[in-house]
Amino acid sequence: MAEDLLHKHIPPYKPKAGEEYMSERHIAHFRKILATLKKELSEDIDRTVHTMQDEATVFADPNDRASQETDIAIELRNRDRERKLIKKIDETLARIDSGNYGYCEKCGVEIGTKRLEARPTATLCIDCKTLEELKERQMAK
Repeated sequence: MAEDLLHKHIPPYKPKAGEEYMSERHIAHFRKILATLKKELSEDIDRTVHTMQDEATVFADPNDRASQETDIAIELRNRDRERKLIKKIDETLARIDSGNYGYCEKCGVEIGTKRLEARPTATLCIDCKTLEELKERQMAK
């Protein structure tokens, strides 16, 4: 997923001894992660749009044309996912501003630094997310 791009160049958060959960320093770390991820995704979307405009070629061969259309469809689907992730990042930044970031939306417990490092846009603790996924699987059957 696109979120994996980010963690290569921002080191994980290491709380100081006795530091309270979601301190100013903690919040600043996750705000930096989210802003960097949003910037990378936006640049990637812009790059794709320019590339598609530059490489727009009409092939005479139907197989080449079909291959190009498939490639474009895959790229557009990926960019749509990235646009949705940008929207989720904006919602997460709003949660930071409101003081709700890092706490589960359902039960109110701390989501946990490690989970937020893996998925900075997480809104549920691991227990609530697991329960939600189990319910989804049961409903799908």
